[in-house]
Amino acid sequence: MIITRAPLRLSLFGGGSDYPEFFDHDRGAVLSTAIDRHCFVTANSFPSHLFDYSIRLSYREVELVRKRDEIQHRVFKSCLEKCGIEADVELHTMADLPAFTGLGSSSSFTVALLHALRAYQGRYLSPLELAYEAIEVERGLLGDTVGCQDQVLAAVGGLRRVEFRRVDDIFAENLCVSPQRKLELQSHLVMVYTALQRPASPLERSKLDRVEANRDALRRMVAMVDEAADLLLGSDPIEGIGELLDESWRLKRSLASGVSNDAMNDMYQRGRDAGALGGKILGAGGGGFFLFFVPPERRDDVIAAFPEHEVLHPQIDRPGSEVLFASPTAGS
Repeated sequence: MIITRAPLRLSLFGGGSDYPEFFDHDRGAVLSTAIDRHCFVTANSFPSHLFDYSIRLSYREVELVRKRDEIQHRVFKSCLEKCGIEADVELHTMADLPAFTGLGSSSSFTVALLHALRAYQGRYLSPLELAYEAIEVERGLLGDTVGCQDQVLAAVGGLRRVEFRRVDDIFAENLCVSPQRKLELQSHLVMVYTALQRPASPLERSKLDRVEANRDALRRMVAMVDEAADLLLGSDPIEGIGELLDESWRLKRSLASGVSNDAMNDMYQRGRDAGALGGKILGAGGGGFFLFFVPPERRDDVIAAFPEHEVLHPQIDRPGSEVLFASPTAGS
């Protein structure tokens, strides 16, 4: 048996520039961090000749199929195809948080699944190789409208400035932020769940349809990546991150009409009125989690402003995809 896990992520700055439609012509970059919420996958071999099926999948539903081509779940099917596995495998997945919440859970699942399947085969991939395989599955085999940062953060982890040169040439720089500065950043982060779930692809497609019109806004959002990184690596007051997030949110809302709505604008204003210095919706927009940047002394005020909402306090700079357990007979 193999057990893997891959982290979810907070995209702080530069989101939207991680699409080839943008970075094939401009510099793409994001500042993101892996957090302490995960997707898990288990892979186990079994003698299918003793059963009336050759592949068993367990997620929200259970699939028992004789052939890989019979699989209904698109990601399971594509990852098994990518790895060349036809039979004799049982796969199960679970997650700490729901899908469609703006935390990159779809890519975390793909990364954890590929990691489990490669370990099942007795193969080792470097974190970036794992990210490239996940990008190939999601953008290539599945044809999904996704960027390239979520797979990298899920595979590599950490607190990263990630630069996108080509789909197969991505540089993930570890930000060597001091432990004290890292704790200071973490103490300012409050995540509030909007209770709205939405698939990212339709909204991202509408943004890509406007990529030329949005190019100047995206360039400014990329510039914020460097400004935020310099601030974290320096000694200036960390409150500047909140000001940048506020500017970033205003730009992000301009990218497409569905990024925000009246209810979400009201949530943002409630957070600001309670003491948040800035914030943004995580992921594509339209729902999921709001990230607020809050001075620690105002944290209770911000939480009190959302009594009907789930609130999380993430730990940042967490490891990338890991094999948590591998039995001696795994893959044999």
